[in-house]
Amino acid sequence: MGDGPSASKGSLLVVTLVVIVDMIGFGIIIPFLTFMVDHLAGPEADKGLWVAALMSAYAGALFLFSSFWGSLSDRYGRRPILMIGLAGNTVAFVVFGLSTTLWMAFFARLMGGLFNANIPVARAYIADVSKPEEVAKRQGLIGVAFGIGFTIGPALGGWLSRPAAWNWTDVFVNTIFDTHPYLLPCLLSSVLSSIALILALKWLPESLPPDSRTTAQVSSPMVELKRKVGDIRLLLKRPVISPLLWSGMSFWIGFTIMHVVFILFTMMPASSGGLSFSESDNGIVFAFIGLIGMVTQGGLIGPLTQRFGSSRLIAAGLLIAGLGLAAIPHIDIGFAWTGMLATSILIAFGNGLFTPSNMAMLSNHSAAHERGLVMGVSESLRSLSTLTGVLIGGIVWDMTWNSSGFFTYHTAFWLCGIFSVFAAFIHITGGAWNAEDPALLGRGVEAE
Repeated sequence: MGDGPSASKGSLLVVTLVVIVDMIGFGIIIPFLTFMVDHLAGPEADKGLWVAALMSAYAGALFLFSSFWGSLSDRYGRRPILMIGLAGNTVAFVVFGLSTTLWMAFFARLMGGLFNANIPVARAYIADVSKPEEVAKRQGLIGVAFGIGFTIGPALGGWLSRPAAWNWTDVFVNTIFDTHPYLLPCLLSSVLSSIALILALKWLPESLPPDSRTTAQVSSPMVELKRKVGDIRLLLKRPVISPLLWSGMSFWIGFTIMHVVFILFTMMPASSGGLSFSESDNGIVFAFIGLIGMVTQGGLIGPLTQRFGSSRLIAAGLLIAGLGLAAIPHIDIGFAWTGMLATSILIAFGNGLFTPSNMAMLSNHSAAHERGLVMGVSESLRSLSTLTGVLIGGIVWDMTWNSSGFFTYHTAFWLCGIFSVFAAFIHITGGAWNAEDPALLGRGVEAE
């Protein structure tokens, strides 16, 4: 552990800023990624598949390298690994913003996922500088950082897109920002990563002393992948843990499908059934989702858990989010913003109930010595679910968006809702619904 709370406050602030910068970089791309694919793709390109490919490149790199960076930090210290990630992100964002082909953009997203896979290192840093009784509370800083970054990032990404087309200034006209309309938000992310790197160099001390570091050889990403598969197979056989993981996978697949097809739908002309939203419009929507998520997870989840318990909130969250996801393509253009904000509340509130409640039950039903393993497997399955969801979303959209009859652009969103409802079915029937819930013990409320 570190020197105590007083000695670690500055380092905690810096490492939290590092995570905020990482999440701003993740969120800033969301509003314009689909528009960028449209800008770079030829008229015959399968846009849904390319959106899926860019998303899966990032998610796949995260999945492969998160354990690798964590193991590397156990051997060489947290500080150098965190700074490698920031330096790599600085370069990756510039490459992405300057992309002239879809393959160049794909490579840049691989780079982004590779260097952004150091969130587990940030978690380890916080544990290093905290007393045992402080770890849980301080780990909550990561959740706050995620919320802040995911709220600010999409808003900035939408507002800073296509500056050469802004009607209040012509300073960007006939410049590199004219030929690369999404370079400006990428440059901002790069600058933020550079600032965080300077702060880390100056004020972030090493948290893992040499005598506490492992001397074991660092495994390659492929060896780590093989180990992950073994851990996943082991935990998917466990009662309570297994249905919690399976329901999480089902929900994350559906939620990721939404991320692929959402802007493909909102950018469609109103005459084709879409909402004619711009990059900034989509940025506002995702920022609003992030804000509602922060309010739910930061203020509401505690009292609601004490009243209803984690198991009930999981089921409620899945059904509420599923309703919102399935309703998206049915928003009437005449009430576009009212309908979008209403569905966003359902999605963000449902996800805000499900995610922390699922994590709480996984933690409560795993022994202390295996809790890190369970959380790691959950994150790995989330990455796999993301890969699965982006592929399903891209393929289904390209097959149905211009079709008539029963299967149309609505289909992908219906799938989101179906996966959420199926997740609730797994949770209720798989053995987790009536599992012991510490939040309810001694309060006169028992599981049925």
